[in-house]
Amino acid sequence: MKRIWIAAAMVAALLTAATAPAHARADRADGTAGLPKRALIGYLHASFANGSGYVRMADVPDAWDIINLAFGEPTSPTSGDIRFTRCPASECPDVESDEEFAAAIRAKQARGKKVLISIGGQNGQVQLTTTAARDAFVRSVSQIIDRYGLDGLDIDFEGHSLYLDQGDTDFRSPTTPVIVNLISALKTLKASYGDDFVLTMAPETFFVQVGHQFHGPGAWGGDARRGAYLPVIHALRDDLTVLHVQDYNSGPVMGLDGQYHMMGGADFHIAMTDMVKAGFTVGDTGHTFPGLREDQIAFGLPAAVGAGNGHTPPAQVHQALNCLVKGEECGSYTLRGGTSPNLRGLMTWSINWDAFHGWEFMNSHEPFLNALP
Repeated sequence: MKRIWIAAAMVAALLTAATAPAHARADRADGTAGLPKRALIGYLHASFANGSGYVRMADVPDAWDIINLAFGEPTSPTSGDIRFTRCPASECPDVESDEEFAAAIRAKQARGKKVLISIGGQNGQVQLTTTAARDAFVRSVSQIIDRYGLDGLDIDFEGHSLYLDQGDTDFRSPTTPVIVNLISALKTLKASYGDDFVLTMAPETFFVQVGHQFHGPGAWGGDARRGAYLPVIHALRDDLTVLHVQDYNSGPVMGLDGQYHMMGGADFHIAMTDMVKAGFTVGDTGHTFPGLREDQIAFGLPAAVGAGNGHTPPAQVHQALNCLVKGEECGSYTLRGGTSPNLRGLMTWSINWDAFHGWEFMNSHEPFLNALP
C-alpha cells in the first residue's frame, strides 16, 4: 500500500510538505487519504443476522463511506487468534458466496469506500495478555485483511477486553500487558501496511470519557476498565483515522462542565464529543489527555430504537452537529474545545438495523452531513 513516486514527484512533494502548515497537509500517515470531509460510518453484520436480517455487501448503499465488517472474534479470550466467519446460510439465507463477497468489496473500494474488519464486539472478548497472543493477533488479523483486500481495522473492544492494573496510572506510559500488547500489535500492523491503512476505534464512554472522573481501579479498587482506552488512543493518535465513541448503552457521564449528561439527546453528543476534542484531566492522576484533531472525531449512535439504548431522534442529532461544527444550537452548553468545522461525521450500529427500519438513519443524516459547511 505504500506509495511509489518517481524522483521528481517525490522532491516536489517533500518541498510542499516542508512549507505547508502541518494541519493542511494531505499526506498524513493516518489513513485519511481518500476519505470525504464528512463520513457516514456503519457496521455490517457479516457474521450473523442479529434479528435485523442480512444485507449483502453489494446491496450496501453508496452513502456509507466506511463499512466495518462485524466481527472478527478470537478462538479464546486470551489466544489473540482472530477468526472472521461469514454468516451461515442457515441464519442468513441470502448470504452471498465468498467470491461474490470479495468482489463486492472490490467494487465498493473502486467507488472510494473503505471496508474494514472490526475486531471484538459484545461477544468477542480479546485480552492480549502475552506477547504470543500479540503476535497471533497480528498474524491472524493480517490474514483476514489480505484474504479480502481490506483497507484496515476497527477496534471494538468491549466488556473485559481492556483494563488497567493497579498502579498503572499514567496513560502516556502504560504497563498493563493487555494495553501494552494491543498498542504494539496495532503499531506493527500500521507499519506493515503503510500510510493508507485505515484505523478506527469504537470504545464505549466508560472506557474514554468516564476516565475524566475515574481512572482504572484507583486507590480503592474500583472498576479497572474506567478510562482503559485512553492509553491506546493516545499511543496511536498519529495513526488513528477516526475515533467514534459509542454514545449509547451508556450511563450518565460527567462532562467538562462538571454536570452529568444523559444519552438520547443532543446534549449528550455535544458534551461527549467536546471532551474528545478539548481533552480532559484524567481522574486524580495529575495527567491531562490531549484532545484529538477534529477530523479524527465522529460519534456513534444506534440506527433505530431497536438497535440499542440511547437512540437519538434525527432532529436532535442535527442539533448536536450544528453545535459542534458551527457553534449554533448548543443550548446551555459552552464548547470547551471550540467548534469543529472538520468534524468527520457519524457512526452507527448498524447498517443492517438501518435497512430493517427503512434506511431512516442514512436518509436523515447523509444529506445533512453533506450540507454542512
